[in-house]
Amino acid sequence: MNNIYDDEKFFNKYSQMARSQKGLAGAGEWHTLQKLLPDFTGKTVLDLGCGYGWHCLYAAKQGAKSITGVDLSEKMLAVAKEKTEGYSVNYLQADIATVNFAAKTFDIVLSSLAIHYVADFNQLILNIKNYLKPEGVLVFSVEHPAFTAEGTQDWYYDDKGNILHYPLDHYFTEGPRKTNFLGEKVTKYHRTLTTYLQTLLKNDFTLLEVVEPMPAKDQLTLPEMKEELRRPMMLLVKAKNNLK
Repeated sequence: MNNIYDDEKFFNKYSQMARSQKGLAGAGEWHTLQKLLPDFTGKTVLDLGCGYGWHCLYAAKQGAKSITGVDLSEKMLAVAKEKTEGYSVNYLQADIATVNFAAKTFDIVLSSLAIHYVADFNQLILNIKNYLKPEGVLVFSVEHPAFTAEGTQDWYYDDKGNILHYPLDHYFTEGPRKTNFLGEKVTKYHRTLTTYLQTLLKNDFTLLEVVEPMPAKDQLTLPEMKEELRRPMMLLVKAKNNLK
């Protein structure tokens, strides 16, 4: 069940990222995502691709009754268990694309920057709809389709290394993209904005929020954030299960 996040070299690089060291405060989208989250009080919560467990910890501190975190990485889950020790959080090492639970189990399903690793988005939404309670809420973030389309996920530079622009190409050609992340080749799946939203609508979800987040003003002074107003990097979606 190993994946790239269990590679020692890659995991060490990931652990140096701002969102790894600072938690939610180090994530450029957090100030926007936090506003989309529903009331956790007394709720059963599932976090798909829970990583370090930051969102599980937040849900626990906000009064969730029980939280389940799912991730394929053994190393990620080891960190998550340490961070949420003493809270009502259970972890499962599994593929978020195929993991399943009893029908109508969760009030809230979260997923942060994990769904773009899933090949079959429609099947994932069908799975979520099954184990999400009637009128339950799904909140997820993915890399923005404009960010994933061309595939390299890097800027175009001039001969002096200055950024010229960000490439947008092959937008309507959905499917896998081999890209460079932290110096390693990883596979992500590009799909259009239409596919993300229409898949939810066709599976009887109501769209509650669709947001293209920008970094907070105080983050724009950081070297890694200074270019983040030039193109959208992430897409945030909040939807409600219409099943009653």
